[in-house]
Amino acid sequence: MNSLHNLTCFDIFEKNALYNGASPAIHWNGQDITYADLFAQTTKLSHGLKSLNLPAQSRIAVLCKNHPVFFHLFGAASALNFVLVLINRRLSREEIFHVVEDTMPAVIICDSEMAGEARAAATSFSYIKHCYVVDEDKEFSSLYDFPPLENPRPIGPKDPYIIIHTAAVQGKPRGAVLSQENILFSNQQIIQTYGLDRTKAYLNILPLFHIMGINMSLGMIQAGGRNILQEKFDPKKTLALIQEQKITIFGSFPPILSNLMDAMQEGKFDLSSFEIAAGLETPETVKKWESCTRSKFWTMYGQTETSGLITFAEYFKKPGSAGAVSALANIKIVDEFDTFLPTGTTGEIVVQGPLVFQGYWNAEELNAITFREGWHHTGDLGMMDSEGFLFFKGRKAERELIKPGGENVFPAEVEKAILKHDAVKEVCVFGVPDPKFGEGIKAVCSLNHGKNLTKEDLIKFCGSLIAGYKKPRYVEFIKELPKTENGTIDRQKIKVEYA
Repeated sequence: MNSLHNLTCFDIFEKNALYNGASPAIHWNGQDITYADLFAQTTKLSHGLKSLNLPAQSRIAVLCKNHPVFFHLFGAASALNFVLVLINRRLSREEIFHVVEDTMPAVIICDSEMAGEARAAATSFSYIKHCYVVDEDKEFSSLYDFPPLENPRPIGPKDPYIIIHTAAVQGKPRGAVLSQENILFSNQQIIQTYGLDRTKAYLNILPLFHIMGINMSLGMIQAGGRNILQEKFDPKKTLALIQEQKITIFGSFPPILSNLMDAMQEGKFDLSSFEIAAGLETPETVKKWESCTRSKFWTMYGQTETSGLITFAEYFKKPGSAGAVSALANIKIVDEFDTFLPTGTTGEIVVQGPLVFQGYWNAEELNAITFREGWHHTGDLGMMDSEGFLFFKGRKAERELIKPGGENVFPAEVEKAILKHDAVKEVCVFGVPDPKFGEGIKAVCSLNHGKNLTKEDLIKFCGSLIAGYKKPRYVEFIKELPKTENGTIDRQKIKVEYA
């Protein structure tokens, strides 16, 4: 039994099965899964996982492309007080192993494409007791052969529920811990903002290991609408699904909209059902998209650490802004001494409220710094206007971030990889405008005496160490990197001269 004032994701699944059971919850591979079916599958898997005799708060690592098993696991982890470690499947083996070492999961669940990486992790780390491959593994499918779980395990609203590695400290990503309370409040905010209900349909283009993918999909589940799953983005298939399934909303990062509009030139698609695309884009692309679809594009701001989105607005309601402060977030701007700044002044964005995450996994010192003075310090710079709209002004120098195609890339991660090449003496990595992905990664390097290196070879070398989306797209070699008076690399000067 859960406490009097507690509500869980498992409760939401059960409620939908009771009162909206015949309605489709998920569309996958041409078939509908009703809310009654979703709950039945979830309770059976929950019982199967319970049979593994794992203690509360055991971690389950997930290394999958979009698949209904994500929803089963969201429900099962809620019912059994387990913690889902959602791993970006685009990471390199070294990066995947870092996440595994950090969280020490007892179970790892993967798709067939990631089976090699998952099995390598299971072989390397003795605390991984079970490794399952979705859709191919009879041992995994047998977990669904159990009768429905009858007695969910008690779980607190602030207990760890999901871990997503995001913030790089000393060149390594840290796991942001989200509770069920974080997720349920975020869902409710998404429902209110975008008007989600049983008549709406969300197309899962964004991966379900990404916070915005979780925001939108579980928000739609809580609202009782439909989730249409797409394993990976394909422009023509996406347009066909919008037409066939009467999609009303999806999340987007560059170059999704541009690719969709290119595909629209090659065929006719009925997009009349479509209402909202939400994400990041250039003004020119948004204007073109809204013109050819008669829909609205919404801009926003958020982090994994804020359970996703905390500002929203239609893109052109306040041009240049990241939207207005949401209902469940308290946002302020502070200076370097944590003094609150007036509207119209740029400083660090700090946040309070039920959407603030529970902290970074196994990082007490970092949490103390991040949560100082009772506020979550985002590491982002922004300015609030007098109407409550946030204007994003970039990252603080010590927490600089590049976002190619909506992914988070920290320069320190890329620099660490580049410096492993014996030809490289020094490097500075930063973001530059990119016509395809919105922002691209550039590396300015100096070489050791007598060494030669081509741009292509350096990019290939990086790809052997870090995820493909973290590789620099642009490389420039110079004789010496400029320095500040104290002898450190002058990052600001390099950005000005070589951006």
